[in-house]
Amino acid sequence: MNETLYVVTGASGHIGGRVADRLLAKGKQVRVVGRNPARLRGLSERGAEAVAGSVDDPQAMKRAFEGAEAAFVMIPPDYGSRDFRAWQKKVADTYSTALRAGGVRYAVSLSSVGAHLAERTGPILGLHDLENTLDAIPGLNVIHLRPAFFMENHLAGIPMIRAMGMVAGQIRADLRMPMIATRDIADVAAHFLLHLSFRGKSTRELLGQRDLTVPEATHILGAAIGKPDLKYVPSPAEAVEQAMIDHGMSRDVARLMVEMGRGFNEGHIAPVEKRSEMNTTPTSIEETARVEFATAYVVAEKNHAA
Repeated sequence: MNETLYVVTGASGHIGGRVADRLLAKGKQVRVVGRNPARLRGLSERGAEAVAGSVDDPQAMKRAFEGAEAAFVMIPPDYGSRDFRAWQKKVADTYSTALRAGGVRYAVSLSSVGAHLAERTGPILGLHDLENTLDAIPGLNVIHLRPAFFMENHLAGIPMIRAMGMVAGQIRADLRMPMIATRDIADVAAHFLLHLSFRGKSTRELLGQRDLTVPEATHILGAAIGKPDLKYVPSPAEAVEQAMIDHGMSRDVARLMVEMGRGFNEGHIAPVEKRSEMNTTPTSIEETARVEFATAYVVAEKNHAA
């Protein structure tokens, strides 16, 4: 039996779930963490130990990290939070206490492009704080993964496509930016955890397969669902903020999202590493469009018909 115990937070999500999957596939001892035990059942059935609890619960996280050698840590989204920054800080502090108490020696954290900045980055500022909090833990070897814009963020546009036949958003139409598939983020995280060869405190940007404008991405996504003329329409920040609130996001989180969008538009939030073989990942927007996006669109159509 392998003695190294890995803890994976956010294991019911796209990234954490795939990290856990990769570790289990290699026969590793894995403890998965999530709020909903039912959503961890698939991993439990494959041999993972499940810990049900919120990442801001000190007692639950103390149990989760006890006796672990390495961990994947992330701050899950809480789009209904009335004070998202305060919640991010609480989660970071809870992780710090639990990692120290558990004697964890290695951690891979999910951060973001722009996390080196200390202002005007919206929710990314909480990841800046997470990096600093983990870096302050003596003896912890930690690597912060800083991925670019998630390709899966485009899934949020499906209701608008169905209702209005277009996609609208805050990002400038001429802004070329790196976009990454979440599966690639998970695979890099799993690679670092499986090898445990990183030392000290470090960062790694992940820039996806290539840079794209949102109109280019929209065209590719549209073609995958039989709408090759699908258009992207840039919208005022105020309209975008109100739309997010209307769809259930708290006013505080919507404000932070708009601040982040403004940071991208102004070039304030941008990669600091030049694109290289080390930070380029394999999954293209075409593959994401054909698999995840087209599948989600078909499901939405079927649900509407039902």
